[in-house]
Amino acid sequence: MEEACKSSLNFFSDQHLCHADVLSPPEVIARIQVAVLNFLRILTSPAPAISDLPLVARKSSNSRLSQGLLTQTSWIFLTNAFSTRSLARPNATKAFIRVWKVMAMCSQILGQEKKVTQREIFYKLLCDSPDYFSSQSQVNRTVQDVVALLRCSRYSLGIMASSRGLVAGRLLLQEPNQGVVDCAACGFSGHGISGDLSSIDSLIMKTDARYIIVVEKHAIFQRLVDDRVFNQIPSILITAKGYPDIATRLLLHRMSRAFPDLPILALVDWNPAGLAILCTFKFGSIGMGLEAYRYACNVKWLGVRGDDLELIPEHALVPLKPKDLQIAKSLMSSEILQENYREELTFMVESGQRAEIEALYFHGYDYLGKFIAKKIVQANYI
Repeated sequence: MEEACKSSLNFFSDQHLCHADVLSPPEVIARIQVAVLNFLRILTSPAPAISDLPLVARKSSNSRLSQGLLTQTSWIFLTNAFSTRSLARPNATKAFIRVWKVMAMCSQILGQEKKVTQREIFYKLLCDSPDYFSSQSQVNRTVQDVVALLRCSRYSLGIMASSRGLVAGRLLLQEPNQGVVDCAACGFSGHGISGDLSSIDSLIMKTDARYIIVVEKHAIFQRLVDDRVFNQIPSILITAKGYPDIATRLLLHRMSRAFPDLPILALVDWNPAGLAILCTFKFGSIGMGLEAYRYACNVKWLGVRGDDLELIPEHALVPLKPKDLQIAKSLMSSEILQENYREELTFMVESGQRAEIEALYFHGYDYLGKFIAKKIVQANYI
């Protein structure tokens, strides 16, 4: 513990460290203790002052895109610009106190050698501190504040991911000292991805697939698995059932490292939300910019894209909603959006329409596999 404290003191003097470390429980507890000691030192000094908590700013103006030197993978990272939670500002007082309460809970969890989900943390804090926590979003933001303050991963804090993800196809998974799971034999529901990130990190994986296909929607995933598309196209299918959770992103990242020669192709709706989901898998998110490097993958956009609209009847196109335009505006303002994606998004907005994957059922329920196969053969992905 003494060594952990020394490294933590060095950590707090280094304000240029802008990624989240994966740490052992003693190292995290040491960083929490140093944060407490720093706060007490300021309060007991000859000229006491209300302390600010320096957090790496999680906003687009503080984000950059990093391009790997030896890989094609890019990811969002945060620079050394800071925001604060302060007792001195009335509108930030509760946020300041929330950070300490979540840190106290994390210290307790780590001391008990347990793992909890953010949902479990919310209900515990709702019971213990109802004046400060009234919604899940407050807990989620505060957890990210603690990550930004201590510069360690959520999982290092003892927080498990709540996974919605599924995987199917030509993939064998094995946890140490456990049986082998054949993801091709799990039925049309696929194999559920564990929320235990250490379990995902320790998986032994084998495959004879040639592609990894990321599917935005659960229903489309089920259709492809039920049609056993992974036998027609030697592939692994994975879905987060919408916006990607951390566990699904980590498994995809691990597969990208274990099988670096397999292209990762995304099948998403042709709308701003579909593109946002793809970009989260590809680059990570600004909200989790300190951890993005652990989850980013070189994902390519297979479809649905603008040149696929000729396959879709005009009456199956749906007008863009205000929420779509809001997402499009956010994507357009981001530096991470590559030029061919920006052109697709511009076409979307100018057309005022969106197309869902299901519109391809116009050609029959078995058409999706043929659609994917043709695009792969033609290398028609960006």
